[in-house]
Amino acid sequence: MTNIAVTSKLERDGKLLRLTLNRAKANIIDAEMIEALTNGFTQANDTPELLAVLLDHDGPNFSFGASVEEHLPDQCGAMLGAMHGLIKKMLACPVPVLVAVSGQCLGGGLEVAMAGSLIFVDPDAKLGQPEIKIGVIAPAATCLLPRLVAPVHARDLLFSGRSISGAQAAEIGLAHSVSNDPKATALAYFDAHYAGLSASSLRCAVEAANEVSRWEIAADLDRVEALYLNSLMATHDAVEGLKAFIEKRPAKWIHG
Repeated sequence: MTNIAVTSKLERDGKLLRLTLNRAKANIIDAEMIEALTNGFTQANDTPELLAVLLDHDGPNFSFGASVEEHLPDQCGAMLGAMHGLIKKMLACPVPVLVAVSGQCLGGGLEVAMAGSLIFVDPDAKLGQPEIKIGVIAPAATCLLPRLVAPVHARDLLFSGRSISGAQAAEIGLAHSVSNDPKATALAYFDAHYAGLSASSLRCAVEAANEVSRWEIAADLDRVEALYLNSLMATHDAVEGLKAFIEKRPAKWIHG
């Protein structure tokens, strides 16, 4: 099956579902991309012999992030609902999700990557949550980052908006491994560690490992989404920051 935003194909004798972000060079996580990814993970649910999903990307960058235009007040409710629906679906995926990252992996792109099981990253990749720089926050990252890295590192990335390299991501435990070809490394990991397993037993292992955390994260997402929509978006600065980014001008903060 092929989608304009995401390509989907079964590999490794039908045991690996490969989902590829297909809007190089930016691979913006917009409504169409979210829908395509959601459909891809539905396919994973419906393929009982599947052992893993590989999420990778066409072009030099995993993703520049979510669509800023779709975060404006008239669209942000629908955007966040769809995005968080995708994150919840990924967290409930019955098989491991391997994520291969090169280039930029920012904002909503990193949130999608973090919803996977293991991230394989290029040492020179750039990973970050820059939302605070334009006056908003990253709801999914707020819930995911502290569960993947030490709280001090999560706060660093969430409060500063700075990016780190792929090598640094591996150092703090955000990425599983570093290589110059993350896609090949992820495939080699699949071949070495998953290919000979029982699909039904692996699914039980994944369910057991994720059962508690996915429900906790889902509840946290709902609370942070409400904070975003009801508190953050009621401020001047959040809307000003988004508009300034779109208009390519400096934001004029009034700190409220």
